[in-house]
Amino acid sequence: MGIQFDEMSNGIIMDVLREIGNIGAGNAATSLAQMIDKKIDMKVPVIQLLDFDEVPELLGGPENIVCGIFFKFEGDITGSIMFVLDQKSALNLVDLLMPRDNPEFDEFTVSALMEIGNILSGSYIRSLSGLTNLQIKISVPSLSIDMAGAILSVPAIEFGQLSDNVLIIQNEFIETQEAKSVDGYFFLIPDMESYDVLLGSLGVTL
Repeated sequence: MGIQFDEMSNGIIMDVLREIGNIGAGNAATSLAQMIDKKIDMKVPVIQLLDFDEVPELLGGPENIVCGIFFKFEGDITGSIMFVLDQKSALNLVDLLMPRDNPEFDEFTVSALMEIGNILSGSYIRSLSGLTNLQIKISVPSLSIDMAGAILSVPAIEFGQLSDNVLIIQNEFIETQEAKSVDGYFFLIPDMESYDVLLGSLGVTL
């Protein structure tokens, strides 16, 4: 069971989701730059609406080790958001905040990733809330370092009965001074009822 839209509806939805993704990505880049006090460039985000089954390949295959920071959101709409990075991008992201001697996922690295993920995901949710005038808040984050297939099983199981689709916003942030690149994926997964509320708040009727 999943949300089914005709071709015209899909076009409208993707236009709306691209706008949300563009604004959210810009705000996330600004938040990251303020946090690390360095200039951050951002490539134009790539925004896709995919079936869950297609997502692991986007992350390098189901056995590729990735870092996933997972949140629930609630309020006028409900669902989940996940920020996923490969290992290199995750460590680069922490190094931008505070260079480390230890290249492993130690306690400090995990704590820093959760805090950065919280700030970046909050930027997306605030953008979504501001664009729609909906009241939305996110939960305390949880972090996992595991194979992509295992990481993605969390939202897939929780929302698989409501929707087969996931909005993916691919961002590449580049710290210009050290030329460190962070390639991350935001997954926005509203529940089925929230699609109608979300689009209705933007004046879109299907």
